[in-house]
Amino acid sequence: MAENRAEILAGAAVLAVAVGFAVYAAQGAGLTREAGTYPLTASFRSVEGITVGSDVRLAGVKVGTITDLSLNPQTFFADAKIQVKREIELPTDSAIVISSEGLLGGNFVEILPGGAEENLEPGAEIEDTQGSVSLISLLLKFVTGDDSADTAEP
Repeated sequence: MAENRAEILAGAAVLAVAVGFAVYAAQGAGLTREAGTYPLTASFRSVEGITVGSDVRLAGVKVGTITDLSLNPQTFFADAKIQVKREIELPTDSAIVISSEGLLGGNFVEILPGGAEENLEPGAEIEDTQGSVSLISLLLKFVTGDDSADTAEP
């Protein structure tokens, strides 16, 4: 009888640790909704380098997380859902851009606050967006000297 009790306790401990790891992994991947946040949306031309769980930063400080990325079949843009800390009130004319931590660093989403007196409501869309810039295409332009996109005539 003592052997069965020991096996049951060992099994329960392993199960509790597994559940703890699953919860930790879900939070780290941004799959859970953090308490004290509100949702916003944004539509990007390209979200290259961004995944669900990527940081949303304001002045270099993490203030939110990307919770969903999907392709909009009408606009062919990537729609992003974002959770932002409730105490961060963003003006309606704020911008959101995909930034890089450096040449070898990862990408993150950066919020650039505007100056409007009204603030974005939960569920609102940030309309001023800038998608990620491909480093390879920039290097190719530099190497080939192709600046045709920059000197387009009216």
